[in-house]
Amino acid sequence: MWTIKPFGELTLQELHRIYKERTAVFVVEQDCAYQEVDDADFASIHFCKQVDDTFLAYARLILEPESVRIGRVMVPKEQRANGFGDELLTVVLAYANKHYPGFPIHAQAQAYLQSFYTSFGFRPISEIYLEDDIPHIDMVMDPPKN
Repeated sequence: MWTIKPFGELTLQELHRIYKERTAVFVVEQDCAYQEVDDADFASIHFCKQVDDTFLAYARLILEPESVRIGRVMVPKEQRANGFGDELLTVVLAYANKHYPGFPIHAQAQAYLQSFYTSFGFRPISEIYLEDDIPHIDMVMDPPKN
């Protein structure tokens, strides 16, 4: 079941689980010490899929003045072969296009996922660069032309 909520509507238990899972992937698994919890959470819609006690996928959609930005896209390691990444991006993009029509959608993607994002219609807008010693690339999905 998908939970889609702005920060202020998350329960303490939901927020704890999100932070626990994000830290497990982005800090522990990727061996990357950085400030994972940041103020962008306050201006975000949070997308989480969980079945019973099994956490399956998460992303946040950060609201900016003239665009939206997908961030912290993650599927726990043990769930990665189950299609939850595709499902997650489909849900987030449908939400963004419905609630923020005409806004470009940005993503700061880990470089190895460039083809994954391209399959959804994103295009690169930067060269590959290091962020916290991990190769990244900036990508955008332009709004549909009417």
